[in-house]
Amino acid sequence: MKALVFHAHGGLEQVGVADVPEPVIGPDEVLLEVKAAAFNRLDLWVLAGWPGLKLKLPHVMGSDGAGIVAQVGSNVRSVAVGDRVAVNPTVGCGRCFFCQAGNEHMCDRFAILGEHLDGFAAAYTAVPARNLVKMPADYPFTHAAAASLVFVTAWHSLITVGALQAGESALIVGAGGGVNTAAIQIAKLAGADPIYVVGSNAAKLAQAEQLGADVLINRAEADWGKAIFQATNRQGVDVVVDNVGAATFFTSLRALKKGGRLLTVGNTSGPRFEFDNRLIFAKHLRILGSTMGPHRDYEKVMGLLFDGRLHPILDAIYPLHEGRAALQKLQDGDVMGKLVLTTDS
Repeated sequence: MKALVFHAHGGLEQVGVADVPEPVIGPDEVLLEVKAAAFNRLDLWVLAGWPGLKLKLPHVMGSDGAGIVAQVGSNVRSVAVGDRVAVNPTVGCGRCFFCQAGNEHMCDRFAILGEHLDGFAAAYTAVPARNLVKMPADYPFTHAAAASLVFVTAWHSLITVGALQAGESALIVGAGGGVNTAAIQIAKLAGADPIYVVGSNAAKLAQAEQLGADVLINRAEADWGKAIFQATNRQGVDVVVDNVGAATFFTSLRALKKGGRLLTVGNTSGPRFEFDNRLIFAKHLRILGSTMGPHRDYEKVMGLLFDGRLHPILDAIYPLHEGRAALQKLQDGDVMGKLVLTTDS
């Protein structure tokens, strides 16, 4: 079958479409005929590699996907051949303490499809049946693929971990990425008021406003930390969502009001930084880490998408054989939403 793979870690020159064997499923898995896959910045990091990451090569890329069940394992009863499904990319072992408690995202053997295991940029892939959610007949595969990783990440962070309440103020650091566009919508749905968004250009901020942002700050034109203080009468905000990391973390902390909470969900600008700890205890701040989410959160947020209450933002759709071009666009950084692949199957 055709798949977008890399045979060695490195740059985009390592990526290409190749013929690889069709997966053989286990008793608790399904064979998914992939109809759409989507990229995240995670795909570029996996391609580059890091110490301790050991993959079966060639590695099939893409952590988001949706399609049709083509074959079911002998133990599978929850879905049948022909079902249209979206896939939660978080894989747990199903046996450890955390999995037994329904917290697969904290599993002792935690893995993400497309990161630690083969992903969705292929004609077929094997996935655990427990990771599937059935889709309505009229919901597009492209939209389900675009939504999965970023919406479960944003929902778990803002709602489950962050406990965002109606009437609280929220700041989203970043306007164009998948997690940020999801977080703006989820904050709006939860009743956050006002919602502040820091973005890198006018186009991304205009999109953020359409998604529900109330106050827009262009970081290319203003010191966004000072702008937040001015907009809040020097009080700060209740909740900050920051997936940027080193470049923004300290300013995000300073943007919080007393008793506020910082939700850290990534580090696109780097994981290591310094801050003045006096800021934490003097203002009674909380730093809450979150990544991915349990299957119950995935089911909840995908249900809201299927009902039309939330909407994935698609930047562009590419055929599988143009996967490297999609990754180039992602690497260049001029992306507003998700980059999606449709397969050639």
